[in-house]
Amino acid sequence: MGGGAEPRPVIARPGPALRVARLVTELTAPAVLVSLLMVAVSWHTSRGAGHGLAWGLLATLFVTGIPFAYIVGGVRRGRFTDHHIGRREQRRVPLLVGVGSVAAGLALLVVLGAPRPLLALAVAGLVGLVVTVGVSHWWKMSIHSAVAAGSLVILAFTFGPRLLVAAPLLAVVGWSRVRLQDHTVPQVLAGGVLGALIAGVIFGLLR
Repeated sequence: MGGGAEPRPVIARPGPALRVARLVTELTAPAVLVSLLMVAVSWHTSRGAGHGLAWGLLATLFVTGIPFAYIVGGVRRGRFTDHHIGRREQRRVPLLVGVGSVAAGLALLVVLGAPRPLLALAVAGLVGLVVTVGVSHWWKMSIHSAVAAGSLVILAFTFGPRLLVAAPLLAVVGWSRVRLQDHTVPQVLAGGVLGALIAGVIFGLLR
């Protein structure tokens, strides 16, 4: 009787937990958190809302805009697997591009007289990138967790320690990375500790 079409394989749909993990990962991507953090810190510490927004957007261009544009271009050309740079061996060049862009942006902010807290934030980001470049040569530490923890520490310095009540959200970020099998628990914990430490020391001293 033959001639019928072959049955299509059944593809299992991702469960609710996986969908939530993907959503959390996208919403807490380093580019998203750092961009919002730059604008928030600049807005809060500048003399006028307009000036704060302008400084924040300028810093965001160099700290996240240019590096993320490079990554997206690399994904489209097939150089990187995804915009989160899931494979450790692909991380070195994008991170180095980020270091160069942040350093250039920091120099420009200094010359133009940007608010001190914004400069402190840029320096903390630069140090974090340099450390991440070194670590990523051997180990795939979670950048999501590092940026999330560092952002929380900087927000606490800027708006008050009451914001530390949001610390449990860091566990949600870490869970999403482990649930998506992008990181192990030690990689998430190491990223969180390192991010919080760099933010606390660098931003705390320079702000």
